[in-house]
Amino acid sequence: MTGRELIIGVTGGIAAYKTAALVSQLVQGGAGVSVVMTESARRFIGPPTFEALTGRAVHVGVFDEVGHPLGAHIDLAEQAELVCVAPATANFLAKAAGGLADDLLSTLLLSFAGKVLMAPAMNCEMWAKAAVQRNVEQLRRDGVTIIDPEEGWLSCRKQGAGRMASPERIREVIVEQLGLPRS
Repeated sequence: MTGRELIIGVTGGIAAYKTAALVSQLVQGGAGVSVVMTESARRFIGPPTFEALTGRAVHVGVFDEVGHPLGAHIDLAEQAELVCVAPATANFLAKAAGGLADDLLSTLLLSFAGKVLMAPAMNCEMWAKAAVQRNVEQLRRDGVTIIDPEEGWLSCRKQGAGRMASPERIREVIVEQLGLPRS
């Protein structure tokens, strides 16, 4: 992954803690990783975690980004070849499927021309809802690669589908999407 530039989007779900392990794996593999967090993601994991792992500032706001004369959503989109949103909450899936751009991450996605991956994570009842599945299908039709959630123990203390794929699985899909050999 040496020399590859990636954006990891983090939304507001408990699975955000797993994203730190994913980012660490990508950086250890030689990738340049920029992290874009939603405001709600900051309630689950702090920017300093990702800043320490990447050696880069974390991006959060549409209007408060320094060093991006064209706007962070444009500058970051032009620098990266792949965006992976992990976790992708039900709210974020709906925003992305509808083309809503009300924060840095959703605006960046509309400015981005490369490969987009999303790793949904949510309660099993939420994942099963028709509205969520419609949004997932719309995203697939739009060319987004969905890394399906796994079944298992969920933070809501239930068993079922909705658990974010493991950092290792997400990394495998990123490697595949970049056309790199598996390591």
